[in-house]
Formats: sequence, structure tokens, C-alpha cells
Amino acid sequence: MNKSIKRLLAFILVIIITSSQVFGASYIYKVDKESSSVEKIAPIESSISTSLTLSPPEFNFQSVSQILIEPTTGTVLYANNENERLLPASVTKIMSLLLIMEQIDSGKLAYTDKIKCSENASKMGGSQIWFKEGEELTVEDCLKAICVVSANDVTVAMAEHIAGSQENFVKMMNEKAKELGMENTCFKNAHGIDEEGHYTTAKDISIMSRELIIKHPDILKFTSIWMDTLRDGTFGLTNTNKLIRFYEGANGLKTGSTSQALFNLASTATRDGTTFLAVVMKAPSSAIRAEESTQLLNYAFSNFEIQNVYEKNAVIEDKIIDKCITDTAQIAIQENVTVLKNKGSKVETEEIVSYNDNIKAPIEANTVVGTIQIIDKTTKEVLGEKNIIVLNDIKKSGFLDYMKKLFKVLLFNIDDNELIV
Repeated sequence: MNKSIKRLLAFILVIIITSSQVFGASYIYKVDKESSSVEKIAPIESSISTSLTLSPPEFNFQSVSQILIEPTTGTVLYANNENERLLPASVTKIMSLLLIMEQIDSGKLAYTDKIKCSENASKMGGSQIWFKEGEELTVEDCLKAICVVSANDVTVAMAEHIAGSQENFVKMMNEKAKELGMENTCFKNAHGIDEEGHYTTAKDISIMSRELIIKHPDILKFTSIWMDTLRDGTFGLTNTNKLIRFYEGANGLKTGSTSQALFNLASTATRDGTTFLAVVMKAPSSAIRAEESTQLLNYAFSNFEIQNVYEKNAVIEDKIIDKCITDTAQIAIQENVTVLKNKGSKVETEEIVSYNDNIKAPIEANTVVGTIQIIDKTTKEVLGEKNIIVLNDIKKSGFLDYMKKLFKVLLFNIDDNELIV
């Protein structure tokens, strides 16, 4: 029997037995493995971290509570009294900003939308821009007012626009806090003016801050403003966070102070692709909260840095998928993979790719098809894992596709071993 006939018979056998299987198929199977959890302070999925050589720092702080984290991994680098319930003052607005940005990024709210000031919002007092009843500002200008000068009146107007009333908005704030695992937080208002039963902790502030800057990084365009104007340049704004002006890389996040809360600050700074987040609560003065935040950030930048392992959508391999002979699936990592390490060191990694069961065409682009486990090559420590996706649409092959393939097999004299089931 000559080779052409053998190829034809093999092809027909493939169709009869498998009902549209693949040519040259390397089937996708699931690899059983034990899951590895990475200690995180907030439920941002698939964070990657690594073992660090940590020498507990010593600080002579005057503030009551502090925490220092690396946001992409959620790694806590320093903490002191981080679970003590304290008055947050205007640091409360981090949660308000988080809900506002969720509305914007989901398409429910646009930067150009107009926000009208109610009578209630105009009477907030405290930090404000003297938002007049009936006056309108764009959402973009409202964000400037909240982020730069901590405007209570604008915060309430935004809350009313989104939820109908500040009370409804506060309910959303507390629901979000519960969702994020903020176990020692209760909000009573959207602005942070002292109120009975209104409290949070340094740890919980770091959780909502991390959620804000990781999921909604556009907020940093506003929190990093040092000076700006509203109302066609007639009303000046200067940031209450002095680190924005005086600390290299500072880009956020929110100050807060009242006579009871004293001085709070959640600060972020980014240098050479590495970001750190520090929270200081109940400092005796604005200068001391800035100085202690600076010490925490300096410690972080001097000792640790982020190493990029994979970029988002990096293709790790091409796969031929069951039920498709016309396209090859590009398997890629769904998110950036970063590892926190001691400064000056290098982490070598290896990966284990695990696929879900019964993956077959058709598959839409960006469908999750498994996970990739990241392992420290030296220590064999499981650093964490990310989802893997199919980057391109994979269509199910039809009868004509198989006939075209058959003619190519016969015409171009493809070896028998390329017909693999």
C-alpha cells in the first residue's frame, strides 16, 4: 500500500473515531497540584510575593499607628498598632474615591458628567471649596477638589449623585469595606468629619488604598497634583499632602486631620517601577505625619524593589486545541507577574503550567484556561500563581476545514506522524 493511500485511510480513521479531532494535536490536560496561598492584606487575586530577608526596623515614632506595604503583592514590610481603631478624618475619602472610580471605570459615570451641589452638600463645612447650591462641576473637577484639597462639600455632592443620598452611599462604603476584608472599619459618613461610631485602622486603610491604586490607577493623576485651579482658573488648589511637593516619586494618596483624629496620612510613592504605601495615624502634627511617612518610605526604597517576571498578555506557548485545525491558540498570562525582593538581589523563577479539563473549540479570546504557578528556582518556594488565557478567538472546525486539510496532506506529502490523535 503506497504512502498516499495510507495517509488517506489514516485521515478517514481519525474523522470516524474522533469526530473532528485535531491534527498534530498536543492535547491540553489539567495538571493536579496543591494550591499555594500567598499572604495578602487584601483580596486582589493572584498576587505574587517571595521570601524576604527582613530585619525588623526600629522607629521612634510619635504617631499611634503605622503600616508599610508593597501594593502589588500586599506584602507587609512594617506594622505597629495597625489594628487599633482610630478616627480616620478625611482619609475616609479613600473609600469614597474608590466607589467613584468604580463608577467611572464601569462606564456608569464619565469625567465630563456634571455634578450639581445640593443644599445639604453646600452646608458641610470643614475642608471645602464653598460649593454653592445649584452650582455644577464636572466629575473631573470634583475629583481634583476631593483629592487635592479634601473638599467635604464636593464629596457629599458626589455621594448624592451616585447613590441618591449620602446615607445610601455610606451603606455602599460599608459593603465595600466588608467585601475587602476591612474587619475593623465602620463608616458613618463619606467625608470623614468626626462622628460617633466612625472608625478604621491603619491596616484597613492600607487595604482600601491598595484596592484603589491597583484597580483604578487613574486616580493617581489627581492625587499627584500639587497645584491646580477650578472655576476657569479663579479658584486655586494646593495639595494638603506636602509629600507631593517635597518627596521624590510621591503620587498620593490622602491626608486627614481633625481635633480628635489628629493627623493621618496614607502616602504612596513610585520610583523605577516600584511603589510603596505607608499609613500613619494619629500623629501630633502635620509635619510629624509627613516626617514619619518619609521614614517609612525611605526604609522601603532603600531595602526592597519589584522584579518583573512576566508582562500582562505575555505568550508562554502556542497550543493546538481540540475541535480546531485552522487556528493555534496563543496561551498568555492574564496579568503582570511581579516579585518583591531584597534590593540588589535577583530571583530566578520556574513555572508549572496547569490546564483545565475538556478545553475545546470554540473558545472566545481572553477565556481563562488554567493557571501558571510561579516557583523560586533556588528555594523551590511557591511564590503564587496567575490565570492563563487564550489571547485569540478559536473557532470550531467544520467538515470543509477537514477536507481542506486532507488535500494539503495529500498535495504537500506531509509525513504520517503528523496525523496524531
